[in-house]
Amino acid sequence: MIDLRLLREDPDRVRASQRARGEDVGIVDALLTADERRRSSSVRFDELRAEQKALGKLIPKASGDEKAELLKKAGELSAAVKAADAEQDVAAEETQRLLLRLGNLVHSEVPVGGEDDFAVLETVGTPRDFEAEGFAPKDHLELGELLGAIDTERGAKVSGSRFYYLTGVGALLEFALVNAAMAQATAAGFTPMLTPALVKPKAMEGTGFLGQAAEDVYHLDKDDLFLVGTSEVPLAAYHMDEILEADQLPRRYAGFSSCFRREAGSYGKDTRGIFRVHQFDKVEMFVYTTPEEAEAEHQRLLEWEKQWLTSLELPFRVVDLASGDLGSSATRKFDCEAWIPTQGKYRELTSTSNTTEFQSRRLSIRMREGKRVRPLATLNGTLCAITRTIVAILENHQRADGSVRVPEALRPFLGGREVLEPVAR
Repeated sequence: MIDLRLLREDPDRVRASQRARGEDVGIVDALLTADERRRSSSVRFDELRAEQKALGKLIPKASGDEKAELLKKAGELSAAVKAADAEQDVAAEETQRLLLRLGNLVHSEVPVGGEDDFAVLETVGTPRDFEAEGFAPKDHLELGELLGAIDTERGAKVSGSRFYYLTGVGALLEFALVNAAMAQATAAGFTPMLTPALVKPKAMEGTGFLGQAAEDVYHLDKDDLFLVGTSEVPLAAYHMDEILEADQLPRRYAGFSSCFRREAGSYGKDTRGIFRVHQFDKVEMFVYTTPEEAEAEHQRLLEWEKQWLTSLELPFRVVDLASGDLGSSATRKFDCEAWIPTQGKYRELTSTSNTTEFQSRRLSIRMREGKRVRPLATLNGTLCAITRTIVAILENHQRADGSVRVPEALRPFLGGREVLEPVAR
């Protein structure tokens, strides 16, 4: 959530941010009204309580009619205090409810617009010219079936659409990617983490995933637990309700987890293969740092993602997402999109978001500098979304006979294997 003081001091900035997101601007005025009601009711409660305490000191000293009058007034004050306390609670709850609906402030350099209004910041590598090489590229599912690596037919039989099995070299390729990604992350100073796949509502709400993204979340009603769509959630909540020492920042974690998404808003999109699925594994980077260092850390996360994709020898581009395409918690988000030959376009493989103090305020995570305690900043970055990365590797490194060349960076994690060969049927 944002700082209420900022809302009071510069409501036009918050309105502009909501407008850029394509979100409800009226919520700003509703929140200002609720906050004023909350503050005035709090002042009224404090005044009545002070009067009640002062009266309480007079009653033992009084007698006769004077005492009776004071007791009558005490009863009236008691009722007024209870009413003011209830009003204070209602106003505070309304303020909090509206505050949780408000997105983070959009960074001033973010392009304004919707999904197609991103800005391309950089293009790395050149897509292969398969026509010049004399063959038409196969898509990842056809390649995966030739290699005995992907089985979507049995995945659908067992679990339904958008589920799959990774078999043989497909499973080995996942393990290789996870180990290589973790090796890069630990070399960069990240602490490896295996995180819970189920979290409490506070963790999910605190990271901003029960707002606009709620339709994609799996909820276990009986247990009131949520299946995470990314290890960002348990990594953000790891220090929930804690105060971290400023001189111990940044704290960098690399979490591995299975991720679960309904993909409710993507009906008919990428239904073939394993590009858009309900369950996948991912290595996620997460950072706690000072607000002053957040933008520089965001650039570092982007550089680590670029390093990763470069090591896999994938052509990709870096885009600055438009304001209407940001998640509610992000002030700015960069995506790295790899070239997918059979689709003839770039598709998201990694992303990194600067959420400033938005998540830490919701999760009550603060930093201590001497005697001063204040909210810190959190950032996240996908290092390797396994299934999408497998898609990009198979399609970009395929050969005419259906075999796939293994990028050099992955070979040590695949027992030195240089090529994935089709299996006999």
